[in-house]
Amino acid sequence: MGNHRAQRRAPRPAGIVTPRAPGGRRRATPAPKHPLTGLPMVPTVAGAVAVAVAAGGAATAGAGKADAVQQVQSDPASMQAPAFSEFDTLGMGADLDQRQQAISRDSERDALQDAADTRLQSAVESQARQRNAALTNLARSAETQAAKIKKNAWHLPTTGYHLTARFGNSGGLWSHNHTGLDFATATGTPITAVANGVITETGYDGSYGNKTVERLEDGTEIWYAHQSEIDVKPGDRVIGGQQIGHVGSTGNVTGPHVHVEVRPGGGDPVDPYTAMIYHGLQP
Repeated sequence: MGNHRAQRRAPRPAGIVTPRAPGGRRRATPAPKHPLTGLPMVPTVAGAVAVAVAAGGAATAGAGKADAVQQVQSDPASMQAPAFSEFDTLGMGADLDQRQQAISRDSERDALQDAADTRLQSAVESQARQRNAALTNLARSAETQAAKIKKNAWHLPTTGYHLTARFGNSGGLWSHNHTGLDFATATGTPITAVANGVITETGYDGSYGNKTVERLEDGTEIWYAHQSEIDVKPGDRVIGGQQIGHVGSTGNVTGPHVHVEVRPGGGDPVDPYTAMIYHGLQP
């Protein structure tokens, strides 16, 4: 009777593939061993799962890539960058708008400041021009006045003199108080015009002796008396300092001198000493 018991086979380790031997029988192939531990390398369940997941992801990625390529081919506009307004959902549009407004305000403020500075500069320059013009006019006026003063400056009537009789003196030499100022000096000493004017009278006049009358530009009359000689005639125009005669002792005198009277407007005489001081002279 044959032995029908199946021969017992030792269990095969998992992961070992047994190739079939010729004749339909499988031949056991030992599992690869770990190079460091020497133990058989058996795939784990986790490893199998990871491999499956990776394969699925690759498949999904491939499908997604295919879909994307198909979408670009059918609608190229879908790949354009999103419009700037789409960023408003993140608040970026509003923030940029505020910055633009702030920059605009700063620019306007700078423009206003520049305009104000320009106006201020223009005002300063205008004031400077006005001031310079005023100073120029003042300088011209001063020069004109100085020239006029110099032109009309008074001069002493003679040189090398000493004062004898003064205005207002009284005595037996005069029938009334003395009406002029006496400059005593040597006979023949030149007599000069006190200021610019016109000769209105010349000749002998009693106690005054040889007398010359000059009318100044303001109407004041200057009398020069007791001359030895007269060098001008009525109608002559003379300037201050010009010679008009010579010192003498004609008329009622006690010695050679020139008697000078000052008569504003041709009226009554005033003190010649005071008038000369007023006009910058020191008799």
